[in-house]
Amino acid sequence: MRIALFSGTTEGRELSLSLAAAGHAVTVFVATEYGTEEQGEHAGIEVREGRIDREEMNGILPAFACCIDATHPYARVVTDNLRAAAEEAGVPYYRLKRAESHLEEDDPVITVATTEEAAAVIAGIDGNILLSTGAKEVGKYAPAGPERLYPRVLPSVQSIEACEAAGVPHRNIIAMQGPFTQEMNEATIRQYNICALVTKDGGKAGGFRDKIEAARNTGIRVVLIGRPEEEGLNAAQILAALEGEEK
Repeated sequence: MRIALFSGTTEGRELSLSLAAAGHAVTVFVATEYGTEEQGEHAGIEVREGRIDREEMNGILPAFACCIDATHPYARVVTDNLRAAAEEAGVPYYRLKRAESHLEEDDPVITVATTEEAAAVIAGIDGNILLSTGAKEVGKYAPAGPERLYPRVLPSVQSIEACEAAGVPHRNIIAMQGPFTQEMNEATIRQYNICALVTKDGGKAGGFRDKIEAARNTGIRVVLIGRPEEEGLNAAQILAALEGEEK
């Protein structure tokens, strides 16, 4: 079966390998050069790099037997576009869902629904802020004072440019590839005198629990942008469904 897998997550890479091992011809679509590097080269897997809009999806999907959406849980626009394009093309669509994290009652977490709400919360918190939500939205936090923002972003030109555009001083930019251990998070918090951490629920693959425990141990607060509600399947369920389609 020829499969279009839209990825960029750890779970997506793992699923692509399982699909190829099962004999499927897999084309993995990733948005960035970083995604291509992480995916690597494997037999039975072709990688295509670059951001794709809804119109391009409409032109791509008819050539495939099915579409698997393994994009990031917070990439709602991409997911909505993929689902609609697959329906229009008459191609089966599967959403690979990342397991959500469990919060304890005593976790030092303030949960909000959007980036805008998170920016409003940190505007009322004095001190330095560690941003671990990616480079694309750094500018939305700039009104709180770019000089006290410490964005932890991928070590890419695009990430650095996004931080520069938001007015973040170069000395504040933490360009590193995660996920990060609890110990690394604690060291970062202490090194930069961080008072609050902004994050999303990246699950186990994104080191979410390590951030929470680091915040607890250092006495700071976590501003959590809640994950959008969605339905989907895990990797084993998708593999089983594809096996059923071939019979």
